[in-house]
Amino acid sequence: MGVFFSGRELLNVAVGIEKNGAAFYDTLAASAKHAAARRLYRHLADKEREHIGIFQNMLGLVGDYEPPDTLTEEYQSYFRALVDTLIFTDDRLPADVAREVSSDTEAIQVALGVEKDSILLYTEMRNLVRKAQRAVVVRVIEEERGHLRELRDLRKSLGKR
Repeated sequence: MGVFFSGRELLNVAVGIEKNGAAFYDTLAASAKHAAARRLYRHLADKEREHIGIFQNMLGLVGDYEPPDTLTEEYQSYFRALVDTLIFTDDRLPADVAREVSSDTEAIQVALGVEKDSILLYTEMRNLVRKAQRAVVVRVIEEERGHLRELRDLRKSLGKR
């Protein structure tokens, strides 16, 4: 039984997620009807770019690290399913997804799904990176949770208008 993701591959997946997230939020910011939504999308795009830097820095530290051999085939299959079902891993580009939304409310719903996907993946990834990098992944998870709260608050405030 071989491990299908090296530490480097995990981090490259994370960098890709964050790049797609930044492109998604940049596109939403350009088309948002409400100023509060535009501000939040710009903020989230900037945070995703920060996360890109965090994961790229980690890439320099992982070398040829392989996740533990104790991973079961079932767990590997589960993790592969997580990666394969992320919103931005199909043939659709993040900007295209953002352009397809018809309202700020719909954009927020899609964004909530993207953030939940990221949290789930990073929560699992936390157990697959070296101990020294776990705290960094946990910090990114906390920031992604903050994005969820900000999006939820925006949805509530737009719903009151």
